[in-house]
Amino acid sequence: MNNRTKGNKGEDIAVNYLINKGFSIRKRNFHFGRYGEIDIIAEKDNVLIFFEVKARYNYEKFGDPLFSINSKKQANFRRAAEGYLYLNKIENKECRFDVLIINLNNFQIEQHLENAF
Repeated sequence: MNNRTKGNKGEDIAVNYLINKGFSIRKRNFHFGRYGEIDIIAEKDNVLIFFEVKARYNYEKFGDPLFSINSKKQANFRRAAEGYLYLNKIENKECRFDVLIINLNNFQIEQHLENAF
């Protein structure tokens, strides 16, 4: 399975999880120029949440997915979020950055880290 297919599968699992938890999905795969992509943008309790989804089959081979979210990735993620706010003319809205870790061996959410960075 290639990375894009794994990513889509992980995001599908994440979206189902979030909907079941009462989140409203606003956008998937938002791209903002060279800053990259935000996997899922959702809202709950009047808070806008930007999600990074990390899906893995093999933790031993590739390591903890959290370690792949380095400071450069975080900065680009923030810039992409700012781009989303700007393009959608959203001001004075509480926002946060969450990470969802998904184990693709059992299709389960391993962790939901709120305010991850």
